Amino acid sequence: MWRFLSSMKFAILLLVVLALARSAASLVTQGQTYAWYAQRYSERTAALIVALHLDDAFHSWWFMLIAGFLCVNLLCCNVLRLPGLIRRTRSEADPDKAVNGDVSVAGVADPEAVFRKLGMKPVKSGDKLFASKHRAGLWGAWVCHLGIILLLILGFGLGQMTQKQYAVYGVPGQSKPIGDTELALTIDDFRVDLRDDDTVAQYTADITVRDLSEKGMGDVESATISVNAPATLFGMKFYQNSTGWAATVHVMKDGEPLQEEVLCAGEYLRVADKPDLAIYLSAFYPDYVMAPGLGPSTASGALRNPAYLYQVYYQDRVLGMNVLMPEEELTIDEYTVTFTDPQTYTLIQVKADRFTWLALAGGLVTLAGLILALYLQPAKVWAVPEDGTWTMYGQCRKGGALFRERFIRAANGEDKDASS
Repeated sequence: MWRFLSSMKFAILLLVVLALARSAASLVTQGQTYAWYAQRYSERTAALIVALHLDDAFHSWWFMLIAGFLCVNLLCCNVLRLPGLIRRTRSEADPDKAVNGDVSVAGVADPEAVFRKLGMKPVKSGDKLFASKHRAGLWGAWVCHLGIILLLILGFGLGQMTQKQYAVYGVPGQSKPIGDTELALTIDDFRVDLRDDDTVAQYTADITVRDLSEKGMGDVESATISVNAPATLFGMKFYQNSTGWAATVHVMKDGEPLQEEVLCAGEYLRVADKPDLAIYLSAFYPDYVMAPGLGPSTASGALRNPAYLYQVYYQDRVLGMNVLMPEEELTIDEYTVTFTDPQTYTLIQVKADRFTWLALAGGLVTLAGLILALYLQPAKVWAVPEDGTWTMYGQCRKGGALFRERFIRAANGEDKDASS
């Protein structure tokens, strides 16, 4: 069982399954509600997504199980191979175990000169001269596995179990709480930088975070964030994630103003004096066109012909949906609904992960293992006296052809540096 759990076949199987799971999860927008999936797909598809935990795939039990088995595979591999690796490392430095070389050259007059050309310093063992170098290269795969264990078990595993993640979105001027924390995020400004061809070059947001707890006493920290340039405030990472459209919804009752609120696409408003009645802003089209057979869409990103796709819910059941133009009104009994002031909102992702530094450590250890495995070639060379001259032997466990070429060149007394 231990041999199977530590085998390469099991590792490859797990990596294939993990890749398929990640691919399946990437096809589903993460972290949405059942109603959101039902509206985007269908009731049956939404039920399947929720049942299989595809709405939060990277925290699901089956994803953790796959990652856990991969950790067990790497851990068993390292534990079972450690004693043999220690013996092998010691053997590489033992002159008595240098018997059969991969390459040999007889009739060498000055073996110490050959050692120098190979960048090695020999020691005398009986009548034999012996040297070894780069034995640390034997540990490359083992150290690389150790780094991945740190990444998966400590960095990823503990991080996923303890991290907190929130999404805050809104328009400039809005302040919103950050999940269940005692922090509040204010969006001071949001800019969309365009290239000469009107494609998006960058999204940038100026934010302020306030600590509303009694301990924090209203402490304030501010930063500017953009895509791939997050900021750390109050020990949490703030990422500029995405953007979309928002609008102001106005609700009037019997001709008198009742309610006004900014809604981002995907948000809903419950009518103040009738909470069973909800107005949902499903989508916004800045340059609205109705393509036959394709439904509503936008011809461009410019505000030329704005239109609002809404849905009306009563007691969580859909009453109706349609596209509303700016000059049009939606009438529901004594209520009148209009949409105005379209503007872009920013979606800011907030993460708190106490084990990020362990993931970084695991990455550095993995990198060190790759360097050991790929750039250090464990080699040993020894010389044995025979009939007034020396016969030299060499052995290299990695890069044998290159080592053989360097060894023969050095043994034959060629001037070209053989130690590189």
